[in-house]
Amino acid sequence: MLDFGATFLPDPPSRRYVERVVRAEELGFSHGWTYDSHILWQEGYVFLTLAAMATSRIHLGHCVTNPGIREPTVTASAYATLQDVSAGRMALGIGRGDSSRRVVGLEPVPVARFEQSLEMIKALMNGREVQWNGKTLQLAWAQGQPEIPMYVAGYGPRALGVAGRVGDGVVIQLADPEITGWIIDRARAAAVEAGRDAGALAPIVCAPAVVDADLPRWREETRWFPAMVSNHVKDLIARYGTEGEIPKALTDFALAVEEYDYSEHSLVGASHGQYISDEICDRFCLLGDADQQIARLRELEQLGVKQVNLYLMTSELDETMERYGREIIPEFQASTVT
Repeated sequence: MLDFGATFLPDPPSRRYVERVVRAEELGFSHGWTYDSHILWQEGYVFLTLAAMATSRIHLGHCVTNPGIREPTVTASAYATLQDVSAGRMALGIGRGDSSRRVVGLEPVPVARFEQSLEMIKALMNGREVQWNGKTLQLAWAQGQPEIPMYVAGYGPRALGVAGRVGDGVVIQLADPEITGWIIDRARAAAVEAGRDAGALAPIVCAPAVVDADLPRWREETRWFPAMVSNHVKDLIARYGTEGEIPKALTDFALAVEEYDYSEHSLVGASHGQYISDEICDRFCLLGDADQQIARLRELEQLGVKQVNLYLMTSELDETMERYGREIIPEFQASTVT
């Protein structure tokens, strides 16, 4: 069975975010996500708290936060608290940090510190004892709660190694089957090397979606997304080059992106979208009519994807959510539309 998530930006007014998560729950979405970039948008933890209090079934979390913009024990404590508030419905998506860190002049968290932080956060937020900064720590009040899963975002071999060794799943920010398959294979290989069950690693594909046959229109509204992906890919190119182990399907397009404006991060019409071709939009995003999208989703499901998380950030985001709930989610699981 393929689950579906919905990501909404933590934009004011907060009540609109809550209303959309409530509707996503009614439509059969399993997860409601938000971004974590405290300068560009409002504070996501507040939005998640409000959503937790207004819903009863849908799982909630960041897609994604990072262990570098807040001291990692704060992230662990916040998620353990939300796990109590939500009656066991939290899910933590976490990466090395892009917009929330770069906007304030910081680089993504180094991979070694990233892995160390994730190991600690995963244990601490789930009530287990940890060693941190020479201290023995435990959230005694978090013991006995359901386990909070951790989904680790990454594109390159080292970050995917962390996903395989530490994570309960891997966050894949694009919907291209070729690249998705490569990412899943790398993360699962790392899980096997660490003595873990590779089959238990749950891949989550995240991408903008619009259910409509007018491809030219919706390409224009989603070009920002591959440009966003290119930031991460350029870091990989700097480390591995373009002739190494990273698939050319992932590296070639990024070379054309000449600049990126974080003031337009994840915004329709962002100027950096000018560097993105129609072909890349079609590969990385979920565009087209319902039949076209179902075919792509079946392909991703066959690769082992367990959840598709829709980045609902176009001018018809509510219509897309409704159409997924009524036309697409029922093709993969029982509908709960009300």
